[in-house]
Amino acid sequence: MRRRETRQIKLGNIYIGGNSDITVQSMLNIPASDIEGSVRQAAELEKAGCDIIRIAVPDMDAVRLIPAIKDKIKVPLVADIHFDYRLALESAAAGIDKIRINPGNIGDDSRVKQVADECRKRNIPIRIGVNSGSLEKHILAKYGRPTPQALCDSALYHASLLEKFDFYDIVLSMKSSDVEFMTQAYRLAAERCGYPLHLGVTEAGTERMGIIKSSIGIGSLLLDGIGDTIRVSLTDDPVKEVYAARDILKSLGLKKDGVRFISCPTCGRTKIDLIGIAKQAEELLKDCGKNITVAIMGCAVNGPGEAREADIGIAGGTNEGLIFKKGVIIRKVPENELLSELMKEIDMM
Repeated sequence: MRRRETRQIKLGNIYIGGNSDITVQSMLNIPASDIEGSVRQAAELEKAGCDIIRIAVPDMDAVRLIPAIKDKIKVPLVADIHFDYRLALESAAAGIDKIRINPGNIGDDSRVKQVADECRKRNIPIRIGVNSGSLEKHILAKYGRPTPQALCDSALYHASLLEKFDFYDIVLSMKSSDVEFMTQAYRLAAERCGYPLHLGVTEAGTERMGIIKSSIGIGSLLLDGIGDTIRVSLTDDPVKEVYAARDILKSLGLKKDGVRFISCPTCGRTKIDLIGIAKQAEELLKDCGKNITVAIMGCAVNGPGEAREADIGIAGGTNEGLIFKKGVIIRKVPENELLSELMKEIDMM
């Protein structure tokens, strides 16, 4: 699919926008005062494949998190700041890779200029993030209520405050808990600016509904080439956000590293514990970095036939199953050995 053309932003050791890969973000949910716990969770996110990690910086004490985390991981770090411009300045001095702040909320032009100058000097980009609850009074007065147009106007208004001081290393986000609302806001922004866009459905819910809403909202925009970095927001362990986001990218062919997993829905022909085998296989392969498609199929009809394009797969029989590669049957094995034999074949690939 053709990607929307945007400005390219450098963030630590990676890039956002331009022709760079779409990145996956998540955020620590450990209290900022718990440095040891925050460092541990950041390491877990890095291991899961998170490309960018955001941390809350609610006060000056929280700035200590920045060097503590950066000492242990290589993933770029983003400071999430609200209202106090001094926290942005201190975070920049502490080595943060990116700042999330809304310039219109930190005071007069002199404060905005200080943040813009400091970030420019240190090559630190700024993400502007707006939502329905953060709209300015003059924008609400114009539209009468939160609308996608209002969200887009708000984001571009905040960007204009930085542009006044020749700062353009900007990423925009316009999140909403309403999927249609959110997608409309991003489409408007994609038409009106060339900044990279950070996609997300905010307050999406717990794991089940959060993944559904995020997949629809983020996925529909990515299919149209809109979006440069994404977060799946879940009321759950942030590591689950990373796996969900990576799966969205893999399902669209936008991330090539890692297993693409397919399995059939089962039917009356299924004679093995396909559901159990599929769940175990998915768990075992979630951290596999091989660029392969693995099929877990219930019978010979849906196995080497329908899944013939899979790099490796299994198809169930009666208390036994087939292992096949690219539609070609390799051998027949007992049901209780299917999973272990499949893993052996994948290890050799």
